[in-house]
Amino acid sequence: MARVRNLEDILEIEKTPIEERDLPTSTYDAIKRAATKHPNNNAITFFLQATEYQNSTTISYKEFLGKINQTANLFHSLGIGPDDCVSYIMPNLPETYYALYGGEAAGISGPINPLLEPHVLAEIMNASKTKVLVTIAPFPKTDLWDKVYEIANSVPTIETILQVDIADHLSGFKKIMVNLMRIGKNKTDIKAKVLNFNRELAKQPKDRLVSGREIKGSDIASYFHTGGTTGTPKLAMHTHANEVFDGWSAGFGLDTQPGMQTLLGLPLFHNYGAIAIGVNSFVNGAGIVMGTPSGFRGDGFFPNFWKILEHHKIDIFGAVPTIYTALLNIPVDADISHVELTTSGAAPLSVELAKQFTEHTGIKILEGYGLTEGTSANSVNPPGGESRIGSIGIRMPYQHIKIARMEGAEFKGFADTEEGGIVVMAGPQVFPGYKEDFQNEGVFFEAEGKKWLNTGDMGRMDEDGYIWLTGRKKELIIRGGHNIDPKQIEEPLYEHPAVALCASIGRPDARVGEMPVAYVQLKEGMTATEEELLEFAAANIGERAAVPKHIYIIPEIPLTAVGKIFKPTLTFEQVNEVFEQTVKGLDGVASVSCMAEGDKRLGTVAHVQVTCDAGADKAAVEKAVNEALGAFTLHKIVNVG
Repeated sequence: MARVRNLEDILEIEKTPIEERDLPTSTYDAIKRAATKHPNNNAITFFLQATEYQNSTTISYKEFLGKINQTANLFHSLGIGPDDCVSYIMPNLPETYYALYGGEAAGISGPINPLLEPHVLAEIMNASKTKVLVTIAPFPKTDLWDKVYEIANSVPTIETILQVDIADHLSGFKKIMVNLMRIGKNKTDIKAKVLNFNRELAKQPKDRLVSGREIKGSDIASYFHTGGTTGTPKLAMHTHANEVFDGWSAGFGLDTQPGMQTLLGLPLFHNYGAIAIGVNSFVNGAGIVMGTPSGFRGDGFFPNFWKILEHHKIDIFGAVPTIYTALLNIPVDADISHVELTTSGAAPLSVELAKQFTEHTGIKILEGYGLTEGTSANSVNPPGGESRIGSIGIRMPYQHIKIARMEGAEFKGFADTEEGGIVVMAGPQVFPGYKEDFQNEGVFFEAEGKKWLNTGDMGRMDEDGYIWLTGRKKELIIRGGHNIDPKQIEEPLYEHPAVALCASIGRPDARVGEMPVAYVQLKEGMTATEEELLEFAAANIGERAAVPKHIYIIPEIPLTAVGKIFKPTLTFEQVNEVFEQTVKGLDGVASVSCMAEGDKRLGTVAHVQVTCDAGADKAAVEKAVNEALGAFTLHKIVNVG
């Protein structure tokens, strides 16, 4: 598999029809084929503590297939059929992959974000009609079992809860201490059966699927939730064909080879770790190194990061911009020449951050793009060609991506080169829709004989096929690579008796990309303070990351002529404030003003006017201003005088 250099290479790959590629029919088939071709290759390597990264457990593909068989057989014995959902609320453990792909072999897997509040976990499981839940047993410094215990009886479809004991990955004195610390914490007044996952697993055969199930590519493999704080959660359905194709296509884009090692530090409730890394590796016989149950957030992970890469001979790793920002502060104290490249996604990558990271490490960052509705990975800067930081690269093989002229949900034609519009995609990676039919309104349209997905992202495409995002029609706030729907903030705030109107937006942040903030207009005659509203938000918003950092009480929320809330005005206000604060304290700067505005092609553009102190070196000031603002991904026009 030669490294992709440009769009011409993609077109050359596509001369072979996808039907002739002999792809696995399911994720189970992908793992089975890898176990046949590469039985002794490492499938998963796991270390529990970052400070003891040398003390790891390795699972070969032959062993991995046996675990998937056992897991699927266990679920089958608990009544799981092709239309039943097995949810997991888990940190990153080998058992999490077993639950995910064993669940897909027996029925439908439902990964759930363990950081969500208990009532949100219940909403998602009720929407998926979860029959079996996999989670962890009580363990020090985690509240996960407490969350599950709180809501288990409010999900009436749950018949069995399987507990994974993290202590199984410990030995000796540490294991004894953990068992002593949790005496009395495993409450059992739950209607569902509560069983030990690994103990039950050991009872199942490793060599086959007892069910004899023949999995079709069109069968639903998973439900990945894309919401769930108010109303009916949105469960994106993935077919087996979606997941196999997307992982395979990502492997083409990244030149994944048998035996390569990919570091997994991002969570397995997200499609990136599950598919872009997981299926990509399984289809190609590559290995995954799982570092700590908390991934990158594990204690001691960052101080040991470069040594982990050296010891485990990592070839590639993926992260979000906040991780790269943190790594800039960690001196490179190991031989990382084995690392070929790293990928960045989920949030915009600034040119300055990419430049600094490559200077710091010598590692090239490839920015990419993907969304749950497109299964996982959809475009990337070509590993063998030019990396245009700020763009999301070129489309992956057989994945059609274009820019469309849209009026609401109505298609008005495809855009010309460099013309702004909505990013749309078609191909085997596009999901069949959300589980609830009413949520699919306006998601798809037909054109040129294909079914196109309206991603809701705004962008443009240059003459070489590189895609540049210019905004998000969906108005998502992206904090450290984590998507936050403004409705998660606005709808709970509307429950406050004094709130008349509310608008939540992202405030530019050099470290995490965006921080959620909210603007509130109070009801006539009512009073409330920012502190009171912040306390109310913290108590009522279903995810901690979505709680706004500031709430601004203003006389009037800006509205359009037809009475809809007009958020760009508020966004421009935040950009102006952040950019002016960033530049104001720099040496040689006498004054600064910023005027942000919308541009159809470039999205939000910030015009920054800087006046130098008398006698200041204008060139030095200009350099300092551009470097300071380089941490932000918005388009900037700087004038220093």
